[in-house]
Amino acid sequence: MSSNGYFPHKYQIDIHNRLRRFSVAVCHRRFGKTYMAINTLIAAACLTQKPDARFAYICPYLKQAKGVAFDYLKRFSQPIPGSKANESDLSIEFTNGARIRLYGSRDGQDEGMRGLYFDGVVLDEMADFDPNTWPSILRPALSDRRGWALFIGTPKGMDSFYELYTNAAQGFPQADGSRIKHKDWTALMYRADETGLIDPDELAANQAIQSESQFAREWLCDFSAATDNTLLSITDATVAAGRIYKADILDGAPRIMGVDVARFGDDRCTIVRRQGLQAYPPQVWAKLDNMTFVGHVAQAIADWHPDAVFIDVGNGTGVIDRLRQLGFDVNEVAFGGRANRQGLYVNRRTEMWAEMAEWVKSGGSIPNDPGLKTDLCTPTYSFDSANKMSLEKKDDIKKRGGRSPDIGDALALTFAAPVAPRHGVVYERAYDTVKTEYDPFS
Repeated sequence: MSSNGYFPHKYQIDIHNRLRRFSVAVCHRRFGKTYMAINTLIAAACLTQKPDARFAYICPYLKQAKGVAFDYLKRFSQPIPGSKANESDLSIEFTNGARIRLYGSRDGQDEGMRGLYFDGVVLDEMADFDPNTWPSILRPALSDRRGWALFIGTPKGMDSFYELYTNAAQGFPQADGSRIKHKDWTALMYRADETGLIDPDELAANQAIQSESQFAREWLCDFSAATDNTLLSITDATVAAGRIYKADILDGAPRIMGVDVARFGDDRCTIVRRQGLQAYPPQVWAKLDNMTFVGHVAQAIADWHPDAVFIDVGNGTGVIDRLRQLGFDVNEVAFGGRANRQGLYVNRRTEMWAEMAEWVKSGGSIPNDPGLKTDLCTPTYSFDSANKMSLEKKDDIKKRGGRSPDIGDALALTFAAPVAPRHGVVYERAYDTVKTEYDPFS
């Protein structure tokens, strides 16, 4: 894609390679999503075999579309022989009859698009669109010629763009509460702390002048950043992912393994290992039967020699029983069981998550794993009439479009009980000194 002066970076190339008929790309600021989207349209227009092909770049307002996209559209199409720009209707026409035109959703042009056909459209910052534009106007306009759509944007909260991203990632909700994935849809996310496209000093300078939620939304792609009732923010998780401890700092701290067994659907079987202040990269399997998972857990225990293994008993009874039959010493934990501090938490899972959150904020180090960071920031919490904290249930997370935080649950399980290392020294709280072990019941 360089003949017209477009030289995509590796993450733009990644999007090009992963596009499906309907693609939702969540990108941090200054990612170059407009560059990428405009060139996606130009390539499609030049390569199409359809007669009189029609493509569109759509923003909430036409003035906005002109400001952010038309100069790019002219710049990258100008080197293509025979291309003609029309300033009056903000369009580019190619020698094969294909045309790309800019539109706005909220300034009367949405009705002007009704009845048209499109072979491909880009929807930029869809959360600010008229809510009827996509389902009532654009989606039908793609039907007769099986056109495609690329949605691009940066999070602004738990809005329609979040809902679309979640549906693309997890499947579209059904009447019975289940979700069905469609092979034509894909969801992509690119965070500034993971792409490395923004100089760290520049990123820090932005963070210094922005609110925590604004920075988390715009640079870390955190849809929930405006939510006050989460135990951890994406900023907390990002800071924890940037901590590095030398091996000798961890010497003497117990090795603890948390195991979360998948229930059904898109839930994942997960193993997380933690030693003191350090959590290690998770092992995650999707669509795995329990007995196969037993083999993975047994191998992980044999390889790492943990001082304690905690397994969620909710769907893990068969896994626990089989591991014990094989001679492994494992501990069952009931997420819905009574908390050790019953005056503070409604159940054991809430207690473990609260202790884990305190560990993260007080010096814990986690791997820079997108799935884990997302999980840690997903569940919300509330308080009951007795002022006890209650963590959001997995099923409720799914109902609002989220994914079961299985990796987060596995890490939380490593805080199920105090653990003494096999040489007999009991450590207290990991965040008091870097050589102590965190005791969730102290």
